[in-house]
Amino acid sequence: MSHQWRSLIALLFSGLVLVGCKTENTTQTGVVGVNREQRMAISSASMVSAATKQYAQLMADAQKNGKLNADAAQSNRVKTIADRLIAQTRVFRSDALNWTWEVNVITSPEVNAWCMPGGKIAVYTGLIEKLRLTDDELAAVMGHEVSHALREHSRERASEQAVASIGISVVAAVVGVGSLGQKGMEYAYQGLLGLPNSRTHEIEADRMGVELAARAGYDPRAAVSLWKKMGEIGGKEPPKFMSTHPPRGERVRDLTEYSEKVMPLYQQAKR
Repeated sequence: MSHQWRSLIALLFSGLVLVGCKTENTTQTGVVGVNREQRMAISSASMVSAATKQYAQLMADAQKNGKLNADAAQSNRVKTIADRLIAQTRVFRSDALNWTWEVNVITSPEVNAWCMPGGKIAVYTGLIEKLRLTDDELAAVMGHEVSHALREHSRERASEQAVASIGISVVAAVVGVGSLGQKGMEYAYQGLLGLPNSRTHEIEADRMGVELAARAGYDPRAAVSLWKKMGEIGGKEPPKFMSTHPPRGERVRDLTEYSEKVMPLYQQAKR
């Protein structure tokens, strides 16, 4: 695809996003200074409703298979860390303390954790056990995932995709590229706009996560050791332009800088 085509598609998609979405900033900046305007076309309530239903189903399945909070001590450890992090969410948004938070541990070899819209958290045992996480490192993971929910990144991505889906069809019809051309435009959209936005979300969650951890009394520098551990068990990472996550080297440098920035908060919390 030519440079002219890429520029045209990017311009058209940007225009469609501007028209179809309203501008918001879902969180306060905090010490780390996350302050980016977000464009939303889907309501927060609809995202939380969908997440609540999906989470309930996932937890019911895990319960049925004997994989929900199977180790009481491990579950209590995770929930204790979560409670301390949740208490600090008011720094970024005052309404978060009123969310219906849920925290569960799922027995699975998968190295994973997530937080759905509205505060629905799951931590997999594979993450804790394979990486031999300290409490500080576990707080780094959970702070990162909670930050995605606070920042409503899922809602932002869903809004973007909804508008882009309409936009691709419209542009394809106007330009007359046919179904094959439309598929090419979908790939172009992902490369030009979709993936870079996902990387932005990861950076924001990293920075907000270290602040949440520090305010909760967990050493924010553990985020650096965490990602070094992740690098040790991970395979070859994809090129930056094809990845939704920042390259490990860049991520570690950014986390090092921002963990130092919030160290006074950690020192104050430990007094």
